[in-house]
Amino acid sequence: MKQKFYAVLLLMLPFIGFAQTAAQPMNLPKDAKVDVSIVDAKSGAMLNNEIIVFRSMLNKREYQGLSDSTGRFSLRLPSGAKYEIFILGFNDSTSYNILDIPALKDNQFYKNAFKVDIQFEAPKSFVLDNCTFETGKAELKPEAYPVLDELVEYLKRKDDEKIEVGGHTDNVGKADANMILSTNRANTVRAYLLMKGIAAERVTSKGYGMTMPVAENDTAEGRSLNRRTEVKILE
Repeated sequence: MKQKFYAVLLLMLPFIGFAQTAAQPMNLPKDAKVDVSIVDAKSGAMLNNEIIVFRSMLNKREYQGLSDSTGRFSLRLPSGAKYEIFILGFNDSTSYNILDIPALKDNQFYKNAFKVDIQFEAPKSFVLDNCTFETGKAELKPEAYPVLDELVEYLKRKDDEKIEVGGHTDNVGKADANMILSTNRANTVRAYLLMKGIAAERVTSKGYGMTMPVAENDTAEGRSLNRRTEVKILE
């Protein structure tokens, strides 16, 4: 199950795509330059290593770019289509707005770039779906490895981030035993990340036991939600 773990305000700055008549239409480009910038919605700081995806609503083809140290990148998109804009997060991406690049006539081209300015509220925490363990143990199940490998790739891309891996349990069993179990499980996840090349100083781990439920423990579904591994982005 994919979870939405951030809020985004996406602003399309006003733009005009100028099409001009030219003497030699055979040499005119039929695509458009798009200049993209992304900033933190709260601090205004430019965000690097963010993946922005443009998906054509005409043929579903995707184009993407990675923001540089200034929070910017440029790409070219074919004209005559509308594009859904996505910010690619960890194990999730959600459509936030539409960029319309109208079709051009034979003797026209876009002189100016389209501008896409994004204000992004970065996630502070997210749950690792399918990061499961053997019952009562800190041993990972096979289905846990794909999501942990995705976390490794995320951390390699966001190489300036530090995280805390938090282990949580339901209320079945004694509090002391659950605290130990959650700590051991968080340590197991941290050890896997380090084995995959993530620097030790970037990852801490902590067990919370049954102290921070996100649902009622009186149903099987609620207890399942409470048994989780959560990643917190550290400032």
